[in-house]
Amino acid sequence: MTIRKYQPSDCKELTELFYHTVHTINAKDYTKEQLNVWATGQVDLAEWNQSLLEHDSVVAVKGECIVGFGDIDKTGFLDRLFVHADYQRQGIATAICNELEQAISGTIVTHASITARPFFEKRGYKVIVKQQVKRQGIFLTNFVMKKIK
Repeated sequence: MTIRKYQPSDCKELTELFYHTVHTINAKDYTKEQLNVWATGQVDLAEWNQSLLEHDSVVAVKGECIVGFGDIDKTGFLDRLFVHADYQRQGIATAICNELEQAISGTIVTHASITARPFFEKRGYKVIVKQQVKRQGIFLTNFVMKKIK
């Protein structure tokens, strides 16, 4: 597996990986209704591309397949971290996170899903607050988590 910088040609594949991962991996912690408002399948590719270009964004590749991606902004907000459903528990999220965390010298903050919380806790992140995020009238639970380097 290799970790490389995001390229605009990756965008469509990343949005599909995001949708598939949310609807597969997060299904044990969220209802179908919650999954549908979190990952609708309708994304603005130009918006995603712009966001990924503005952040420090990386992609994990195995062979010809993108198996994960993540991004962090200049303030230390770790925005997205997703690993393909077929490649879970192989150290991919750890490798992506290691790469992203190197870009920041201070505090890192993320909004972790119920599913991702244990992963971040093992990395030394602490829950600051449990919150309810409203999307299209539906509430989703996540956790504001912080790691001080």
